[in-house]
Amino acid sequence: MKPEPALAHAATGRRAAARAASPAPVDEDAQAREFAWSGADFVRVQKLIYQHAGISLHDGKHAMVYSRLSRRLRETGHRGFGAYLDWLEQHQDAGEWQEFVNALTTNLTAFFREQHHFDILASLLRKRAAGPWSIWCNAASTGEEPYSIVMTGLETLSAGASFKLTASDIDSRVLAKAAEGVYRLDGLKGLSQERLQRFFLRGKGGNAGLARVRPELRRAIDFLNVNLIRDDWPFREPFDVVFCRNVMIYFDAETQRRVLERIHRVLKPGGTLFVGHAENFSDSRDLFVLRGKTAYDRV
Repeated sequence: MKPEPALAHAATGRRAAARAASPAPVDEDAQAREFAWSGADFVRVQKLIYQHAGISLHDGKHAMVYSRLSRRLRETGHRGFGAYLDWLEQHQDAGEWQEFVNALTTNLTAFFREQHHFDILASLLRKRAAGPWSIWCNAASTGEEPYSIVMTGLETLSAGASFKLTASDIDSRVLAKAAEGVYRLDGLKGLSQERLQRFFLRGKGGNAGLARVRPELRRAIDFLNVNLIRDDWPFREPFDVVFCRNVMIYFDAETQRRVLERIHRVLKPGGTLFVGHAENFSDSRDLFVLRGKTAYDRV
């Protein structure tokens, strides 16, 4: 039975009053944020990091992007993401673009990560033990990977063999740490005592708990800031081996193909490309053919 009009009006009024008395749903994340953050801001960041670094940010990265770029707003004195991104685009400040990219890149690494690659590398080096060898590690991060490559070379090659490594990264901050070559001892636990003694100098006094790579490792490496999606790579001579591990997972298929074509051009015929465990380039058989677990030969 429908209520009488007057009763229906009263009931509607009571429901409206109840809704007014009840608190509105609260966006606790938004309340906790220092800066306003919208979906439009995120889309702009997605577009800009793709244009400048080729990185495809998926939609689940809202919290990460907000957290990391908030630091840039504080450093630059901007009160909102819109103002910061406007300023970034209008001024084309090379230093701040680098900080923007640094903030949004992820650096996960370890010494001798994916050991099977270093076993394959050692096998390759033994075939030409006197050298010369030229290798490029293009995701140097904080240095664990390039130093692992050089340790493998020094352990495998003949004394005095010509061996040179170019280590690059898009993130200037981690590249500086790599060039410094200083690590906490607890980060070296996976290395054998033999390697620790041969390749590292333990800190004393105020540097206790730290270790620095020995000069023989550092001398074998040139550190460069290289953006893989730009066509301005500074290399004059081709490489025998390229390490490009856990980089392509941040690129879409079109960008992956473009970078692989450029790697193909700077790698000697028959040279070897090492990639990450989650990366597969079966669609680029015209460029590289699988030779082992996540290791490819240049066609």
